[in-house]
Amino acid sequence: MEIVPAIDIIGGKCVRLTEGDYSRKSEYGDPLDMALRFVDHGMRRLHLVDLDGAREGRVINYRILEQIAVKTDLVIDAGGGIKSHNDLHIVFNSGAKMATGGSIAVKDPELFVSWLEEYGADRIILGSDFKDGNIAVSGWKEETTLGLMDFLADWTKKGITQTICTDISKDGVLKGPSVSTYKEIRQQFPGLKLVASGGVSGLDDIYTLEEADIPAVIIGKAIYEGRIELEELQKFNY
Repeated sequence: MEIVPAIDIIGGKCVRLTEGDYSRKSEYGDPLDMALRFVDHGMRRLHLVDLDGAREGRVINYRILEQIAVKTDLVIDAGGGIKSHNDLHIVFNSGAKMATGGSIAVKDPELFVSWLEEYGADRIILGSDFKDGNIAVSGWKEETTLGLMDFLADWTKKGITQTICTDISKDGVLKGPSVSTYKEIRQQFPGLKLVASGGVSGLDDIYTLEEADIPAVIIGKAIYEGRIELEELQKFNY
């Protein structure tokens, strides 16, 4: 299983939200310092989310992305506020190797398809953030009537091969991931690289996901709150 640590940014700081609620925010210091800690403990990939960008609908914290890309060798996938060709160029020019788009796949699917065609499915990741079985967009502030499974079926037909799937109701609450949903995704879309996100509270959750054949998992608050030590994660990346 691939371990993907997360850094979410608001106002230049590492933060974690609870259930996607911007008013329920905890701060954890400098993003670059955190990224360097990840490198020191053998992490190879980073999920970097511009929450200011997600809220404003444009990329904002690209300078922090650039700093991390220059000063580490982490393979960064960037998300949050990527709504235009210009936004996509900014994150790639700032050092991201991959970009995650969720809202854009709902609101402007033709544009998202054009990114797939231009950059390839190895660089464009589908963000599948859901609540109560339906996709949510715009920094999780808008819930849609699009069912998660229908959404994934549509985009796999269009060429997507990777998705980061977040259960918003689980995110930041440290009560365990949506294992049953992830199992269903694996059964219906066995060729899709599924990156599970939201709810991981400890090592037992990681082992449960590994047993369910989930290819990768994003871990955020459990690291920041000391529920999982970075030393404990090193064995998964070798």
